[in-house]
Amino acid sequence: MASQPTAAESEPLTHAETAEAKRLARKEAQAARKRAHEANGLMASIDVSMRFLSAIDPPKKSIVSAFLSIGTELDAGPLLKNLWARGCRVALPRVEAKDAPLSFRLYNEGDALVEESFGTRAPADTAEAVDPDILIVPMLAFDRTGYRLGYGGGFYDRSLEELRRRKTVLAVGVAFAAQEVDHVPREETDQPLDWIVTEKRAFRP
Repeated sequence: MASQPTAAESEPLTHAETAEAKRLARKEAQAARKRAHEANGLMASIDVSMRFLSAIDPPKKSIVSAFLSIGTELDAGPLLKNLWARGCRVALPRVEAKDAPLSFRLYNEGDALVEESFGTRAPADTAEAVDPDILIVPMLAFDRTGYRLGYGGGFYDRSLEELRRRKTVLAVGVAFAAQEVDHVPREETDQPLDWIVTEKRAFRP
């Protein structure tokens, strides 16, 4: 049964209030993710891979942007291997500038990677830039309406907004089921997801 709207959902927050709500939510979400990772990290990543392939069924040769996990993020490694085995073209995001959208560059296992200032790794700028058909998005938290809580840089929101202006793209958030919350604090610039996949289920918001 859907929960009743909270005050945070029914009354618009100011920008400062939303920023503070997100800060507190990130702290709680990181703790929940850490517990889930320690309890079931390896099996959850395998289950997410299987559920993703079953629900999304990416066509052969489609361009799928994934990510290389950092910290206690759900390990996307099993999913990447299955995408390659299926014949998909895998891309990874690359930070080009602080307030700019991400670029997406093709990646094959074993390709050289560069370290980014955010602790992430990305293809070199010599890798082919592409527009993904499917965008797999990491999350700190998510809710049933398809909104996600990220790290605060706004990279995926800017990227999705730009991609959606140019083409049809499917945005899929992947995370541990324990990262679900009742309501993600949001702003007008936040982009909703089309699918969410956890180790327990895959669903359209």
